[in-house]
Amino acid sequence: MCLLILLELSALILIVAGWNTGPRKEIYYEPEEVKAAIVTCGGLSPGLNDVIRQIVFTLETYGVKNIVGIPFGYRGFFEKGLKEMPLSRDLVENINLSGGSFLGVSRGGAKTSEIVDSIQARRIDMLFVIGGNGSHAGANAIHEECRKRKLKVSVVAVPKTIDNDILFMDKTFGFDTAVEEAQRAINSAYIEARSAYHGIGLVKLMGRSSGFIAMHASLSSGQIDVCLIPEDLLQKSNATDASGNVILSDFGVHMQQKIKKHFKDIGVPADLKYIDPTYMVRACRANASDAILCTVLGQNAVHEAFAGFSGITSGVCNTHYVYLPIPEVITAPKHVNPNSRMWHRCLTSTGQPDFH
Repeated sequence: MCLLILLELSALILIVAGWNTGPRKEIYYEPEEVKAAIVTCGGLSPGLNDVIRQIVFTLETYGVKNIVGIPFGYRGFFEKGLKEMPLSRDLVENINLSGGSFLGVSRGGAKTSEIVDSIQARRIDMLFVIGGNGSHAGANAIHEECRKRKLKVSVVAVPKTIDNDILFMDKTFGFDTAVEEAQRAINSAYIEARSAYHGIGLVKLMGRSSGFIAMHASLSSGQIDVCLIPEDLLQKSNATDASGNVILSDFGVHMQQKIKKHFKDIGVPADLKYIDPTYMVRACRANASDAILCTVLGQNAVHEAFAGFSGITSGVCNTHYVYLPIPEVITAPKHVNPNSRMWHRCLTSTGQPDFH
């Protein structure tokens, strides 16, 4: 007996009119007068350094000389001892060769008013926020506070999450790399399960409440017998992290204990191998597909800032590169549709019943 189970913890179709991307004939800012800042927020995702790199490259192409990085997320705007970092093409030339964030990341931050106080004091004209749903909500709050104060600051976001759970986006950078990295854990679990007497392989992947990593990893692997995603079963708590995300219970450990107990109760020996590659799938360098996506998103973010836009994010919607208003993409996270063709393809591949 060999069984391989993959977990991921972690309706209405709308047509969204997004602005076309790319450079404009006329620009809102004088490049030599611009001070641009870049901040990376939330958790890590493969490709963060690629986006930072392309934003710097594109700003310099426009003629911007004053480019800075804000260290460790929104915290860098207010915490003592954290100083902005001057950025240039020479400095960021090779940062894409490594995973992580060259600027550092953190969750949460000070009050929006304090962050905007800092933006105003630093005389920042453009702020590029690279982050997920929580970071986008923060970027929108900063944008609204800047409007309230009548500050001419372009706040532009770039969607970042390996979970691929940002509304209206076909795909977010880091997702492809995470799915690819997940194959290492799946292959290890499969070999262990197949080699053991009554072997069972159990793999837990990231994904929060979305389910996309597990679904795509199952499809690409072809070795999965059962794929469980949050739309099947998800234990929730009332606690949240600094980004406002619900803290999830460890469903992988729960499943491990339940499986062991089941086989013990029925008197069948079972050799269960549990693998949790949680942070391994996101702490690596972007693969080729994600690197290309990061390049386009980083460049487009600068184009939209120079066009005078603010409070928007750069992404891919219905195969097109577009700009979307931040409030539209943070209304709710995107989930796997259990009635979708892709999920049914996954069921066909695994041979499991439809638990819905």
